Amino acid sequence: MVELILPTMTCGHCVKTVTETIHRIDAAAEVSVDLPTHRVRIETNQPAEAFVPALTEEGYAPA
Repeated sequence: MVELILPTMTCGHCVKTVTETIHRIDAAAEVSVDLPTHRVRIETNQPAEAFVPALTEEGYAPA
């Protein structure tokens, strides 16, 4: 499991973009989002480092 804090994720559109970005890296990943805390949990076999560049490129750099 990977857990990331994405401070710039602030709305439903952000959640959709983040989820789609994660699924481009791992289509089988299970994504759960806690929008008020900006927390994303990803059930995956991939390391966190696999997601950081793609999320950062989309404007959601992990803190």
